[in-house]
Amino acid sequence: MITIKNAKVLYGMEMEVRKLNIIIHDHEIVELTARGSEGKIIDGQHCLAVPTLINSHVHIGDSVAKDLGDGEPIDRIVKPPDGIKHRILSETPPEEIVSSMQNSMKEMLQTGTTTFVDFREGGLNGIEMIEKASENIPIRKIVLGRQESFHNSENLVEIKEATIDILNQCEGVGLSGFGEIKDEIASIIAETCREKGKLSAIHVAEYLKLQTESMKLKGKTEIQRAINAGFKLLIHMTAPIEDDLELVGKSDVTVISCPRSNGSLSVGIPPLKEMIDNGVNVALGTDNIMFNSPNMFHEMEYALKVSRGFYRTYISPLEIFKMATVTPANALGLETGWIDEGKIADLMLIKGVSGDPILSIINRTRSKNIKALIKDGAIVFGG
Repeated sequence: MITIKNAKVLYGMEMEVRKLNIIIHDHEIVELTARGSEGKIIDGQHCLAVPTLINSHVHIGDSVAKDLGDGEPIDRIVKPPDGIKHRILSETPPEEIVSSMQNSMKEMLQTGTTTFVDFREGGLNGIEMIEKASENIPIRKIVLGRQESFHNSENLVEIKEATIDILNQCEGVGLSGFGEIKDEIASIIAETCREKGKLSAIHVAEYLKLQTESMKLKGKTEIQRAINAGFKLLIHMTAPIEDDLELVGKSDVTVISCPRSNGSLSVGIPPLKEMIDNGVNVALGTDNIMFNSPNMFHEMEYALKVSRGFYRTYISPLEIFKMATVTPANALGLETGWIDEGKIADLMLIKGVSGDPILSIINRTRSKNIKALIKDGAIVFGG
């Protein structure tokens, strides 16, 4: 057992500041108490006890291509099958890709992230690589795979079989976008994921040109097509048009916004305030490690400040912090994301560096401020 004593605890989904001891047994928070303690004691004096972070969208294989292609159009950088990153991945030895993945996972842990969602290129071989990379690293990975046949097969039975093959090896399917896949194939993939109780995700509306082309081709926005197909995770939605925001707000899907990625690629600023105002479930991801570090503290700070600047109005830091904790935990079906009895013990002790707990986390926390990190009730470091 482990007890964290003397810390200010961000309690519950609303992150209320309370002075409580946290008692952990096995992988679970079993008690929050004013006085009790059992087992190993971790002193949280002058620290905040907070949930660890969830990076809801990353391309971890891109770790071998850091900062390459800067200034090129987005299509030339990341569009399959001939984008700059895809050429680099095809030319790089597997052991080098695995090593770079390991380094990125370690960086995530050092910056408070214990769960990440990876869009895994390379079919079954790609899944094998991430399994190998994560063997001895205490991080929770949610892998969304894909098959090359999704892009070039006309046989819908084969598509369903290929989807099942992928789902037998990982947690869901993550698709590049409607520019590379037909609507009927997308629908079969999403439906198969639902039947198997797995996640389905697709990039949509990353920039306006995709939306105008979708309207011209199909008479529908990419958002409308994704919801009609049955996808549960929509990546980006930087450029909603028509009634996209209202439609998503009334659905049970979650949008994964990647503000720093959109900035790096010069495609826009995500309409986070409008998403919030329309009741959209929003989570944050760092996207391609090719042009972003997988640091969720940086992602939250950028998201908060660029949104305030863009809208010229106040946006709550708590809303942004929930995008890295509560919202993705609910979207991914995880028993983590906030601190409460019965939740998985994914939490960290952060040395407070300002008088506002949430802003202290978003604006000022660096690796050196994390005194201890706990994942699944086990101490990863510190303590």
